[in-house]
Amino acid sequence: MTSLTKPLILVDGSSYLFRAYHALPPLTNSKGEATGAMHGVLNMLDRLRKDYQPDYMVVVFDAAGKTFRDDIFPEYKANRPPMPDELRHQIQPLLEIIRAQGYPLLQIPDVEADDVIGTLATRFQGDVLISTSDKDMAQLVTERVHLINTMSETYLDIEGVKEKFGVLPSQIRDYLSLVGDSVDNVPGVDKVGPKTAVKWLAEYGSLQGVMDNADKIGGKVGENLRAALAHLPLTYQLVSIKCDVELDDSFDALRIQADDPATLREFYTRYEFRTRLNALNKAETKAAKKSTNLADASTTQTQNTPAPFALILEPLDQNAAESLPSQPPITVGEVQYTTILTQEELDSLLKELQQAPLFAFDTETTSLNALDAELVGVSVSTTAGIAAYIPVAHDYLGAPEQLNRDLVLAAFKPILENSQYLKVGQNLKYDFTVLQNYGITLNGIAHDTMLESYVLDATANRHDMDTLAEKVLDYKTIRFEDIAGKGKKQLTFNQIDLSQAAPYAAEDADITLRLHQQLWPKIALEPTFKQVYQTIEMPLIPVLARMERRGVKIDTLLLSTQSQELTKRIAAITEQAFRVAGQEFNLSSPKQLQEILFEKLQIPVVRKTPTGQPSTAEDVLEELAEQGYELPRVILEHRTLSKLKSTYTDKLPAQINPRTGRVHTSYHQTGTVTGRLSSSDPNLQNIPIRSAEGRRIRQAFIAEAGFKLVAADYSQIELRIMAHLSDDEGLLSAFRAGADIHKATASEVFHTPLDQVTQEQRRAAKAINFGLIYGMSAFGLARQLGIERREAQQYVELYFARYPGVKQYMDSTRERAKTLGYVETLFGRRLPVPEINARNAAQRQYAERTAINAPMQGTAADIMKKAMIAVDTYLQSTQSPIRMIMQVHDELVFEVPDHLISSFKQVLAPLMTEVVALKVPLLVEMGEGMHWDEAH
Repeated sequence: MTSLTKPLILVDGSSYLFRAYHALPPLTNSKGEATGAMHGVLNMLDRLRKDYQPDYMVVVFDAAGKTFRDDIFPEYKANRPPMPDELRHQIQPLLEIIRAQGYPLLQIPDVEADDVIGTLATRFQGDVLISTSDKDMAQLVTERVHLINTMSETYLDIEGVKEKFGVLPSQIRDYLSLVGDSVDNVPGVDKVGPKTAVKWLAEYGSLQGVMDNADKIGGKVGENLRAALAHLPLTYQLVSIKCDVELDDSFDALRIQADDPATLREFYTRYEFRTRLNALNKAETKAAKKSTNLADASTTQTQNTPAPFALILEPLDQNAAESLPSQPPITVGEVQYTTILTQEELDSLLKELQQAPLFAFDTETTSLNALDAELVGVSVSTTAGIAAYIPVAHDYLGAPEQLNRDLVLAAFKPILENSQYLKVGQNLKYDFTVLQNYGITLNGIAHDTMLESYVLDATANRHDMDTLAEKVLDYKTIRFEDIAGKGKKQLTFNQIDLSQAAPYAAEDADITLRLHQQLWPKIALEPTFKQVYQTIEMPLIPVLARMERRGVKIDTLLLSTQSQELTKRIAAITEQAFRVAGQEFNLSSPKQLQEILFEKLQIPVVRKTPTGQPSTAEDVLEELAEQGYELPRVILEHRTLSKLKSTYTDKLPAQINPRTGRVHTSYHQTGTVTGRLSSSDPNLQNIPIRSAEGRRIRQAFIAEAGFKLVAADYSQIELRIMAHLSDDEGLLSAFRAGADIHKATASEVFHTPLDQVTQEQRRAAKAINFGLIYGMSAFGLARQLGIERREAQQYVELYFARYPGVKQYMDSTRERAKTLGYVETLFGRRLPVPEINARNAAQRQYAERTAINAPMQGTAADIMKKAMIAVDTYLQSTQSPIRMIMQVHDELVFEVPDHLISSFKQVLAPLMTEVVALKVPLLVEMGEGMHWDEAH
């Protein structure tokens, strides 16, 4: 293609369409036909044409039907809801109007608009400007190809891409492959977000480089990366824009043509685009007087069109505006954000909050650590597009006078503590704790948009406000880094100028309210979603906030002693590894370990990495250790002890809050797909309990003087849930009789009288019981028991013969998941299994195992959450001095005054076991002690 002095403008029409639909109010004509999306797209085209006066400009839309991406990955975009009818009905007339305005318009079957744009941008020799909001397009940026987003007023060249994403355009596909895309259902690496992806790509250069070095990356994120290696090449293919689409090479086909006034008049009249119709009439009149051609009329029409809707502060069309609801119409850029600086303004705002059926509430503070955070201001919103920020502690040089923090909180307290005034927030657990710092207990917690998102789609990687705003509202929020800077020079919120801080804070409340207005109706329509959200997730917010605030006491002296001992043991193990290897080497280097194991020692290769290198992953070393090879066993021990030292014995003392003298973990409700809680700083879930070292770390979690720790653990809860769900009479009978389930299973499987079951038989039965509910194969069972695969297969067949209900449940669950794409817990929590019908056998088999286990694991999680709510309700209602301080796996830990231990145990058991009525009894085992290990 030829080059031009003006840029070729390529418009991502599909991106425009959805952004306009979500950004504009529900405009209609007098017949009730939707027009908002058409208004938005046409105004954005006007803006581009006015700003750049292009000769060549192409609008590209997705064609109807599937694309080649659906062929290679049938689950592509499977999570996307169907297009709303009010949007679908606007597409065809919009395309007709665009063509009538003279714009070249392309829709190519079997590919997406991105691919057509990528092909045009690649073939064209001159400057190209791509107008889009699609982050995938950043991979197309070069010295001559740039991006513009007319809605957010952002312009991206190579440096702009680097600043926004942290990587170069040439690395965007690698970046997208790692983070994935929940909107398009493109799998990335679980729990890997932008920061981790940028860090890896900075270190290893590319996706292939990251994959080649997967064994070097430790922790859970490293495990997730290694688990994703099989699908990352497919993900890379899905996120890569195809730049060789077969297109007409005629450059003239890209030239803007004269408009078609007759067609435009027909559509402008039908959809009552009065401003455009008036402009068209004026242009035709002027053209007739001056005897000019239609092309001149087209130019005049363009120059007389209204300003782009991103800047409009009044309704786009008076007639359409009259059909809107009574609240003010909201368009991008049309917001009313107020900064409250006087008592009169505050009094007026408080009256408004008292009259509102619901209001969004958010705090701005000095720290992400809620326990240490100081309040800088609060923001509220009662109506979408309208919000207020009340600053109370901005203290930079030249900051304006603000209302006194204590007086503002005193004025807010009656509203915040009154449960009749309903509030919605984003991660309200944080705000709950911040307010507790000032003696305010937040009541009336009606909704939390983070939890609304989680209940609707637990597989989504992120549920933060910025991500949800872009995903749900197609809205780009002000990022904290935009106003505070980055790195060591980043400002705390009290240091940020009010001219920037106020819009940011007010937007938080506004967007939270808008998100709720979009998410809640979807939950309300599904009874099971509503039940999980209203009876499990929402009531848990204050429970977790109170647990986090109480924290747990730590024995730092014991940890210091253990850390020193671990240092000596790690050194001794290192020397042992050197002796076995016959040389010194870096035990943490996969490359050096590969050379020692597979080249020098000639140990058989179990598995290779995607790049063809022998794998040194943990499961590989475990298999080699089981086969009797000494060095893999030594390396595993070295890794275990090193992790314990760095994660716990060294780190826990540093995590003690100097004000409380306790460690305060953070619990996350949205961290797992199954509904189980996760925790961080410290991660309580990963402390090993089977090793002596792990149990000793638990000994460092201690009770205050005059108290003891009481641990209450659900016994075999997932097996009991399996019995309930499968309705297998054998399992039901064993549990109802209070039998040792593993011994009972051994008796059934091995045809042995109950009183003659050996410990070895019981161990095998236990492995079968737990293995099957986690989808373990006969091969896995054989490895665990150290027996032949054929023998393990016989065990499995005998088990299913004795417990046919279990086999029937597993088969029916798999089939149901294949049909629906999800499974559910006993309480209706939906657990998606998107890869259940994957062509890739490994992905499909993993999804099948997940489908079987997830209902049990998810139901156990729901039961635990309901138990926590029940126990907390009891403690609060009785104003008990007993403290619920930890939740780990199937266990709750309490700090109990010595004189109340006996009576509390009698109350605790029924509180935990009566939250659900299963077909078998729930059993809670309890212990007590001065430290956690003793109590457990």
